[in-house]
Amino acid sequence: MPLPIACHTDQFGTLGQISPHDVAEIARQGYKSIINNRPDGEGGPDQPSNAEVEMAAKALGLQYAYLPVVSGQITLEQAQEMSRLLEEMPTPILAFCRSGARSTNLFMLAQQV
Repeated sequence: MPLPIACHTDQFGTLGQISPHDVAEIARQGYKSIINNRPDGEGGPDQPSNAEVEMAAKALGLQYAYLPVVSGQITLEQAQEMSRLLEEMPTPILAFCRSGARSTNLFMLAQQV
């Protein structure tokens, strides 16, 4: 079943929380990089850890970055780092957080720095 990825450009999309099992579908859809914007433990013990998702991504040859952002508290430094990742990581890139909104907001701010 296809994941409900919000495609903001042909090179960038966002999604809510993913599991290590979702990474194969993300790769199948052509994404080359994943950015995790959700802090570990934010969703409690059922949330997959950054390390678990990263391991699945790297096993499939995807680039991976961990840029955790607290909801509603995006900093200038985080927007600058997101901008750098968007420039340097292989495209297309998928970013995720709890719902996808935080990653979308970070993407929009990264376009302005």
